[in-house]
Amino acid sequence: MTEKPRSGDVWTRPRGGRRPKLTREAIVETAIKVADAEGLDAVSIRRIAGDLGVRAMSLYTHIDAKEDLLDLMYDEVAAEVLVKGELPDTWREAMFEVADRERQAGLRHPWMLELAGRSPRMGPNGLRHVEQSLAAAGRLTDDPESMLAIVKTIDHYMLGFITMERHLGEDGLRGANTSPLEQDYVRRLLERGELPHLKPFVDTGLHRRDTFEQGLNWLLDGIEHEYRRK
Repeated sequence: MTEKPRSGDVWTRPRGGRRPKLTREAIVETAIKVADAEGLDAVSIRRIAGDLGVRAMSLYTHIDAKEDLLDLMYDEVAAEVLVKGELPDTWREAMFEVADRERQAGLRHPWMLELAGRSPRMGPNGLRHVEQSLAAAGRLTDDPESMLAIVKTIDHYMLGFITMERHLGEDGLRGANTSPLEQDYVRRLLERGELPHLKPFVDTGLHRRDTFEQGLNWLLDGIEHEYRRK
């Protein structure tokens, strides 16, 4: 089926539909469940319509194209990242909470990283998230360029850590997968004494421990040192 071109932003278009049981919210919720369980490639207009028990054409009364659906999914998950109420008092506490909420959402919805690479259109929740991030950075510096640099630096660390967790496993969130450091080949090298500095970390399991908080604190230390001395 050839999808028709989109007309403007999905958030500014009226919510169509004659079937009372078919809503934009139900479509997005179903799509997120499919993506969480099977990945982003499993999401299609036909698949979501089938899961909802309607014809594929029915979805086009609510969205113009599949890209609309992806944008809506991204923005729906962005709501999970928003800090409820007021941000914490200090810039450091605020940035830490924002980054940690991003991380938790990314682990619950791993397809978000892939979708972020496609540059989805920014929706209301995504815009509020950017606003909160800049507001947190603004408590350390009032220079717009510096505020953006701080937010982007912390985002890059957070995204890199999520990527590592997805591939290596993270206890308590995604379950433990086999680490490359536990492969037979690596074990043989360790037993032959060829990796003396690495061996204690593998023997004690230190290489599997969650260091997100420690790494983020180090990053915040460096940022704070840079701007406090100015």
